[in-house]
Order: sequence, then C-alpha cells, then structure tokens
Amino acid sequence: MKKTDVKPADGRLGIMVVGCGAVATTLMAGVMLARKGLGRPVGSMTQMDKVRVGSGDDKKFLKYADIVPMAQLADIEFAAWDVYPQNAFQSAMYAGVLQEKDIMPVRSELEAVVPMAAAFDNNYAKRLSGENIKHAPADPTAIPTRWEMVEMLREDIRSFRREKGCSRIVVLWAASTEIFLPVDEEVHYSLAALEGAMRADDRRRIAPSMCYAYAAMREGCPFIMGAPNTCVDIPAMWQLADETGMPIVGKDFKTGQTLVKSGFAPVIGTRCLALDGWFSTNILGNRDGLVLDDPDNFHTKEVSKLSTLETILSGEQQPELYGDYYHKVRINYYPPRGDQKESWDNIDIRGWLDYPMQIKINFLCRDSILAAPVALDLCLLSDLALRAGWKGNQRWLSFFMKSPMHDYTKEEVAVNHLYQQYTMLKNALRLLGGYSADETLD
Repeated sequence: MKKTDVKPADGRLGIMVVGCGAVATTLMAGVMLARKGLGRPVGSMTQMDKVRVGSGDDKKFLKYADIVPMAQLADIEFAAWDVYPQNAFQSAMYAGVLQEKDIMPVRSELEAVVPMAAAFDNNYAKRLSGENIKHAPADPTAIPTRWEMVEMLREDIRSFRREKGCSRIVVLWAASTEIFLPVDEEVHYSLAALEGAMRADDRRRIAPSMCYAYAAMREGCPFIMGAPNTCVDIPAMWQLADETGMPIVGKDFKTGQTLVKSGFAPVIGTRCLALDGWFSTNILGNRDGLVLDDPDNFHTKEVSKLSTLETILSGEQQPELYGDYYHKVRINYYPPRGDQKESWDNIDIRGWLDYPMQIKINFLCRDSILAAPVALDLCLLSDLALRAGWKGNQRWLSFFMKSPMHDYTKEEVAVNHLYQQYTMLKNALRLLGGYSADETLD
C-alpha cells in the first residue's frame, strides 16, 4: 500500500443491505439510536477504537475519524432487499434481537425501510420461501435470468441513489448462506466468461449473490460479502473490481466462535503447545440457523469456519506440534435459542513431556449484536477505501472476516491470526492518515 490522498466524506452515504433480517435490522436500529444519543455503538471499531500514531514524544492515540476522513452516522441512508416484504420495523420486532423499548424510539425510521424485491433463486436457499422476489419481465411466474437480475439490481441502486441523493453507496450482503458452489475455472476465472455465463443464464454456476456483486461494482459501489458464499472470491470478480476501481471485501462476518478461535489459537501457537484436536459446535435458532440446517448450505459455512485454524497453527511450519490434529465444526438448528447463539469449543493440547491437557470455552453470545458493528465498520471502511482509490481485495479488512479473501491462484495464504489482522488494520489507517505504518508482521 502507498500513501494516497483521501477524498473527504462529503454528502450522504447509502448502505444497501441484501437481507432485511436480524443482522440488517440490528445494524439499522443501532445506527439510528446511536445518532440520536439513545445508545452506544459498543463493539464498533470505527466508533470506539483508538490507534496509536507516531512514537516517542509524538505518540498519541486517536479514534479513526481523527486519523482519516470517515463518514458520519448522521449521513447514512439505508435500503434493503429481502424475500419477505415486511419493513425493517416489522422485521426487527420479528427477529427478537432488540427489546421493544429499544426499537420504538426509531420506529418511524425503520418503517421507512421497505425491502425491494430480492433477486432470489430457491435452489440456493431451499429453506426460504418468501414471495417478495423479482420476476422475469416476460413471464411474471418465472424468476429472471441471471442477466435480468443484474439489470434489475442496477436499476434499484440507481433509483435509491436518486431518491436519497446519495453521493456514495456501499452494498452489503447480510442475507442467508447459499449452497456450496465450487469454483469453476471455465466460468469464474475471467470476467468475460463470467459475463457470458450470466447472459447465458447459467444458474448452476452463477449464484444470485454474484449478481448483486456484479451490479454493485458496475454502479460504482464497493461490495462486502458477509456470508461464506462463493461470490467475490473468484478471479473474475477481482478483474471486475480492478476494471471498475471498486473495493471488495469477503468473506463471512467474523463474530462469535471464529472470533474466539482466531484470538485464542495464537495463545497455543505462541506458547508452543501441541494440538491434538479442536472440536467446535454451535446451537442457533434464527433464520440463519434454519438455512444452515440444510446440509448443502452448511457445507459452505463449514469450509469457511474450518479455514481459520489451519493458517494459524500450521502443520507445514511446525509439523511436530501441529502436523496431525483433528478439527471439526458443527452448527445445529435449535429454534428456542433464537438469535442467542451458544458455542462450545473442546481443545485437546499437550504440554511439557507431551502430558495432555484440555481447554473448554463456552460462549453464550448474541449473533446479530456481534455482527451489526462488524457490518457497520466494513461499510464505513470500504467507503474510506473507495475515497482513497484502493481498489480490489481489501486485505487490511481481514480482521472482520471469518475467511479472508486471498489470491489462491498464486498460492497466497490468508491471514487469520487476529493480532496480525489488527496490525494490518492499524497500519492501513496510519498510512491513509499520513503517518508511518510502523508495525510489522513476521
């Protein structure tokens, strides 16, 4: 990265969210409450964190907005797409994440966010069956072709920009996990091939999320993939981001169990303890849990969650400690728990003279309470990247992602170590603010 002049955050910032469920409505309500002074944006790095800049007598700790020009919460406008027609107030009440007393003060603002019809294909999320979906122009009983989806989404973005007078827009995927889609070199490795497959309505190899990402970038909007879908993590999308000058971030919000794993695995590695096995399981009862109850959708999430540990505790670098451990991840749909997810980790380690020990972690978390500030930070920092002219994959935002994007075609390895990710984030902010990027990674 190189020092770049950052354009000011003038005007309105539109945040268009794919999915108007628990995460999206918790994000919206939280921003609305915070800008009224009725709630604190706890958990948001852009709002609460301070970064050291300078050293010695010149050292000081500053909030992000004091280092770089950040969009303000007061300047945010929201829109959403969803397969269900309920407005954001109705969806927030149904989701049950926030208490009614915290929703009612912003009821009118939430009611104004009425989701647009979603570009949806039931084959990618069989557990969802909403009727607020886009239909083919020539046949109102059929779903659009993939290219028709793109054109409809582009018009949605243009209409929202006009209606709200937004100077910039970020598109955020906060919808359900799609079924696992293997990367296909024939279609996914070049932009021309991807566009050809979209025009040919190749529904097997073009996921609906790809249509959102393509439409966003063509309309000059950064795109953030908050689920583990195969979407912007393919060479064709990297080419599109380069051609359009758009920042892209992916994939899968790092919130509960994986946040703990990316922070605790370095403890084992730094202390040179041996690992025999790490078993992770979850119970979750919200809409995300319902979708993940389908094995095809769960496999997408499983691949994402499994990728974290192997890059932190590397059997290739330290085979005597990490060459043969067992790693398993499970998610179980349990409706009574709702959005209040519970995760358990059982970790089998060995210490001095290979004597066995165990670590147990029980995290009773709130999925959307953890995800909402991550979503906000990704939107604000992607907008910052756009104004700085930083296009393509924003590796410095890996801190927020469960499975950070990397160029696997060049055998690049993702950085999953939480503290290394934080160093990347701080260095990028320092650089953008005209300070020295003075922390290094091994």
